[in-house]
Amino acid sequence: MSTADLEARLAEWSRPAGPFDPAVLTAHDEAESFPAEACAALDAWGLPEHYVPVRYGGRQDRLDEFLAVLRRIAARDLTVAVAHGKTFLGGVCAWVAREDGPADLLARHILAGEPVAWGLTEPDGGSDLLAGSLTATRHGSGWHLSGRKWPVNNATRGNLLCVLARTDPEGGPRGFTVFLIDKRATAAGTVRPLPKMPTHGIRGADISGVEFHEARVPAHALVGTVGGGLELVLRSLQLTRIVCVSLSLGAGDHALGLLRRFLSERRLYGRDLATLPHVRVTAGRAVARQFLAEAVAHTAARAAHQVPEELSVVSAVAKAFVPTLVQGQLRLIGDLLGARGFLTGVEGYGGFAKLERDHQVVPLFDGSTWVNRAGLAGVLPLLRPGRRATASVSASPVHWLREEHRPASLDVRRLRLLAPRDSVLGALPTLVAELAEQEGTSSTAAETASLARALLSAYERLGADLEGVRPTGGAPSTAAMRLAERYEWCFAGAAALALHRARPRLHDGLWGQDGLWLRGCLALVLEGLGSSPTAATQAYDRIGTLLSSAPGVPVSMLDDTVPDEPARDRSVEVPAA
Repeated sequence: MSTADLEARLAEWSRPAGPFDPAVLTAHDEAESFPAEACAALDAWGLPEHYVPVRYGGRQDRLDEFLAVLRRIAARDLTVAVAHGKTFLGGVCAWVAREDGPADLLARHILAGEPVAWGLTEPDGGSDLLAGSLTATRHGSGWHLSGRKWPVNNATRGNLLCVLARTDPEGGPRGFTVFLIDKRATAAGTVRPLPKMPTHGIRGADISGVEFHEARVPAHALVGTVGGGLELVLRSLQLTRIVCVSLSLGAGDHALGLLRRFLSERRLYGRDLATLPHVRVTAGRAVARQFLAEAVAHTAARAAHQVPEELSVVSAVAKAFVPTLVQGQLRLIGDLLGARGFLTGVEGYGGFAKLERDHQVVPLFDGSTWVNRAGLAGVLPLLRPGRRATASVSASPVHWLREEHRPASLDVRRLRLLAPRDSVLGALPTLVAELAEQEGTSSTAAETASLARALLSAYERLGADLEGVRPTGGAPSTAAMRLAERYEWCFAGAAALALHRARPRLHDGLWGQDGLWLRGCLALVLEGLGSSPTAATQAYDRIGTLLSSAPGVPVSMLDDTVPDEPARDRSVEVPAA
């Protein structure tokens, strides 16, 4: 059940009339019906086993490998990945709580193929978990639940639901508790579904809700401790936010496959489209965004094992940054596709409009971009350069990003609400110095080193700007949010440099020659920080040229089996213009 095996199965299932046939999935999207065939195929393959940690009888051992699995599914169809992958989110509180009773029970259900929902949001509360009004009151040895959870993925399909409920009428940080509800074990009429909501994207997913009316649940429904629900959810989100970025990586894979096909087919002004300089540069910029997203996502997944106490920062950066980066990539690709990116009936390209719609929901999952950035903004004064001790050599991202490094088992007991440091960004000065020492004397090496030094200067300016910032309560100011965004860009650059340093084999591949992929990433970072590096256009041009001239090479720095072209949408046969 390797990722390569999954990719082979997905290719097989994408044939005409198969469960992942684009025509079948498009029909589900248009009818707003659940993609049951595709989810059943994933069940049969054994995907639910990847949602359950090894400790509880599943296969989930490494977060980076789990991201790779979900990324492949998202590269075929984002709705299916969202619809099926929600079960991981539904179960994560039980794994983080580490109480064998609820966790063992939930694991058995998931391994049997049962979907699980995670009920956090409510109609009037949005992302403000402290505003939750669903109440749980003691009743004998158990509890009575009353209130609503909405909108919730899998709320109707899932008989199992982890919910955050108010157990103290006054609320507050210690006023909420997590419960695992089995709707089948509740009295008739006490739990009812709320209707599926029409959505702009992921139309086939079960986005609905659930309402409780004095629903009695037993004492063993408790997950964690009474009053510990908010902390449990916040620690769980540190994992789910990292997993969510795999959806964006898959969307990027899908879109780049369509772009590569388009560049090979389209002619304009009597020339192949790929020969036009603007097209090459735009395509190269889109590819560089994918490489940078990969670097951040992979670094975050490895950090979960190596420095889990830092995940409150790392996960917030990854979740705010990666979906936003890929959303920009989709806009670039849509501009190049032109009408083919907008019209749903054009053979081979009709899926792009659905993909673009579907991905717009990813930045909202598990705390929106604003929520994650606001959380980061609130702790920036504690993360400014020089304030905290530097991590040990073994905690350096270069050490634990090496391909041969075997990550330790994920220890959820080390998750903390406040990170003691940021080892990734803290390593930036050393990474820049090492790059200057080892990159050689070629002109491209000099360009790469120059970009890295410019990044370090930008990071130092960020540190200086943070000197006068103090932690404050409430919503962050616009200035603080801008500082947080700059922090994200600096983190992304450090992640790319660390991955480049840790993986020597990347230097020899198509994308790594002369440090090309790294230059593209650093150019993007500096642009995000407000600079206009002179080497950017040349780097993007070269990357864009390689995209169209090497069709068999996957657009990935991490894995040779990432598909470079999704299955064709055969809904309408229209010749390429």
